[in-house]
Amino acid sequence: MDNSPANTGQARTTTRWGPEKRLEFIDFRLRWDGRLNRSDLSDFFGVSTPQASLDISRYVEIAPQNVRYDRSERTYLATESFQPLFPSSHPQKYLSDLLAQAYGILDHGVTFLGWCPAVAVAPTPVRTLSADTLIALVGAMRRGRALEMTYQSMTSATPKTRLISPCAFGHDGHRWHVRAFCHRENGYRDFVIARILLLGKEQPSPVAPPADLDWETTITLVLAPNPGLSEAHQRVIELDYGMENGELRFQCRRALLLYVVHNLGLDDADGKKPQVQQVVLRNRSEIKAFLPQSN
Repeated sequence: MDNSPANTGQARTTTRWGPEKRLEFIDFRLRWDGRLNRSDLSDFFGVSTPQASLDISRYVEIAPQNVRYDRSERTYLATESFQPLFPSSHPQKYLSDLLAQAYGILDHGVTFLGWCPAVAVAPTPVRTLSADTLIALVGAMRRGRALEMTYQSMTSATPKTRLISPCAFGHDGHRWHVRAFCHRENGYRDFVIARILLLGKEQPSPVAPPADLDWETTITLVLAPNPGLSEAHQRVIELDYGMENGELRFQCRRALLLYVVHNLGLDDADGKKPQVQQVVLRNRSEIKAFLPQSN
């Protein structure tokens, strides 16, 4: 029987991954499954049993404190002192893989997930995107060209036609935008991709778009528990967000600031009860001037 990669879709996908990726897989499975067999490596990567043994031996040599062999179960087990060697073994990556698998974005042969708990995702309406529109935008970005676009915004009763030079994509947590230089308004704007009604053929840009400073500049936001909460509830919020010294500092592109503030409920926080608006923006005065106008 021919067991070459050409006859197994999983082997085609995985055999090109090198030894470092197999060590990462061992690390991930020990962290989240707590156990590992040679067959786990052989099945996932399509390597031989001797090669799987060599990979596990190398991992044990690098991190002997992370793993022990249980002779009764004939399996490798994570120790209580286990410390992950790879970023892919961190909690956020594990949960992201669970989410992507629940959405059907990743199949089981692509992610390192082994045994999986039951996962459900709160359903949201699907925003339809045109494949032709997306292909045109990607092509124009890659070739540095401009596109004539007919767009229906929420601020106009009728569609408007404008010339844009698309440069990037952004996701606000709910929908996709294209970041583009608008030659009509002589500035960068975010356009909801689903609201693009028509795109013309690529054409040379009449002027070279300037640097997009809002996209290239990052800004620091400082979150803190709402001081109106009780001390016990403030502590819960600190734990929820992994705050240190009562605050969480994180960065975002200045072009995405409006979306971040909106998603956190900070754009209309005034008048809300602390139990509803559980976090506040400690450095609001510093970033107020940078809040972009919605499109």
